Amino acid sequence: MKLYSKPGACSTADHIALQWTGQPFEVELLDKDTLKAPAFLKINPVGSVPAVVDGDFTLTQNAAIMGYIADTYPQAGLAGDGSAQQRAEATRWLSFVNSDLHPAFKPLFGPGNFISDEGQYDAVRATALKRLRGLFERADQQLEGRQWLAGFRSFADPYFYITLRWAVGAKVDLSGLDNVAAFKQRMEADPGVQATLQAEGLR
Repeated sequence: MKLYSKPGACSTADHIALQWTGQPFEVELLDKDTLKAPAFLKINPVGSVPAVVDGDFTLTQNAAIMGYIADTYPQAGLAGDGSAQQRAEATRWLSFVNSDLHPAFKPLFGPGNFISDEGQYDAVRATALKRLRGLFERADQQLEGRQWLAGFRSFADPYFYITLRWAVGAKVDLSGLDNVAAFKQRMEADPGVQATLQAEGLR
């Protein structure tokens, strides 16, 4: 299995998940230029990461890739213990990150995509920061008494960790979210996370 990733992007979460499987894999790191180069556009015409190539099978979209990794290497337990309930719980929190948390950053990174009046950019960013704070508060509540979002280590956790890295860079207010802070520390002490950050030049 080969993963195409851009350092620090959401694809880094897939890289962590692959590390957690303990199985061999390849990673090709892309940048803003190689993302749009013909070679990668043959793999993903949209020119975005992540993308996975496994033999003659090509897959894009982060949530789908996480599920594929979990199903390909079930012994890693990334979707739980094999029960429908644990898979649903892991998918619930993967969906929270993929559908709620990740998109909430977009107004910070590109306010012009949401409003044409440049004079309103700061207001758009302020609204985004408030929404992000609320979402991280929700995650903090979920992590009360738990080490992992789903109650067990799953494919939701690497993706959530990457959004925490974005939050620090974007100066999202995470003050007082002690459970989130403890989660971030646990992730950064994890050998698979450390190996991923090292491989992607993020340490």
